[in-house]
Amino acid sequence: MMSTASIVIALLSFALGALLALLMIPILVWLERRGAGLIQDRLGPNRTNIGGFRLGGVVQSFADVVKLLLKEEYYPNHIKKGRGLLMFAPIITFVSALLAFMVIPFADNIIIDGESLAVQPLPIDYGVLWYLSIGSIGVIGMFFGGWLSHNKYSLLGASRAGSMMIGYELPLGLSVLSLVLTYNSIGFNDMVHWQSQTLFGFLPAWGMIVQPLAGIILIISLFAETNRAPFSVAEGESEIVAGFFTEFTAMKFALYFMGEYVAMNTASAVIITMLFGGYQLPWVDTELLLSNFNNFAFSLMLVIPIFVFIIIKWMKKNNRVRPTVSSDGGRAFETKVLTIALTTMTILVEVILIVLVLFPSDLGSSITVMLFQIATFVVKLMMFNIFFILVRWTLPRFRYDQVQHLGWYYLLPLSIFNIFVTAIVIVIVGV
Repeated sequence: MMSTASIVIALLSFALGALLALLMIPILVWLERRGAGLIQDRLGPNRTNIGGFRLGGVVQSFADVVKLLLKEEYYPNHIKKGRGLLMFAPIITFVSALLAFMVIPFADNIIIDGESLAVQPLPIDYGVLWYLSIGSIGVIGMFFGGWLSHNKYSLLGASRAGSMMIGYELPLGLSVLSLVLTYNSIGFNDMVHWQSQTLFGFLPAWGMIVQPLAGIILIISLFAETNRAPFSVAEGESEIVAGFFTEFTAMKFALYFMGEYVAMNTASAVIITMLFGGYQLPWVDTELLLSNFNNFAFSLMLVIPIFVFIIIKWMKKNNRVRPTVSSDGGRAFETKVLTIALTTMTILVEVILIVLVLFPSDLGSSITVMLFQIATFVVKLMMFNIFFILVRWTLPRFRYDQVQHLGWYYLLPLSIFNIFVTAIVIVIVGV
């Protein structure tokens, strides 16, 4: 029978996973547009507001959601058979990317009344197998969408998506296998624990340092798996109009669109978990934070106000407009309200940390460390999402034959070679 604490942690972890996956979509769309604007020397969306609140342009993404919800649904008349499956295809792609994200640990297990509770939406010990199996289902939604559209361009895009999945699933699986051999586990949390060690006494034992070749292959393969540029051959606009979702409109198109961002978010989570220490900072594991909680709390009390001060200064600078631009008069009000909100939150956090230092509590210390690790995970997640976005708007899209050539002629042989080297090293070290 589950205890009350385990039920509460399980529900909170699931809610956090859903929020990180779903609320990240409008934020990533905003980052995509603002990142593209930065690279192309323009501003990007920054005017849409609700009651004067723009949030830097994030509100534009919510306006797009309203537009897609209210947009007219279009059902091609030439599609006579399989229409129900055609409508269900975008759901397959979206749900598979969402479920694949749910096995990522956001923080280390928290100990409550002697019970170790996983801060993971789906607390399973075979997270790698779950990700590889569930994540691969997404391409079925793409293939059904292209095939059942009865459109030659959609079918071509679906065929490209399927062939690219086959070409890159193999090096992806083999690179993951090399990491599994290194960590001696198929659980994501165990992998993060292994990476909390050090190499030669000073280097963090991150997967990217221990297995650089497997890490590079994994990152490239995940770019292809998420169908992001420069591997976006399944929806090559210059060749096949829009690929597998040409015949989809309104929310059916939006599910494909959102599925791509959820898949990108999931890929970023997998990369930081397997290669960059997950929710932990270098040289700082959970035991160290708990055993030196007072020093940790004092560090937070210094860092958080400085961080919030920088955010407020950046916000005031970017919300300053010319006096002649009367339509943006609400920016001063938004800046004032957000400044008060951030300052109030900072003071509240400072008071809580002072109380925890003056009146020590094992539960309070554990919760504080858990929240800090969640924040660390989110920061790393955003950094790699930004990396995905910068790559898209920096590199040109590869030709289809170049994409296949890279997967079959380079990544697959290198991943096989890396497995042999890994196995030999493990045998020698084990002996």
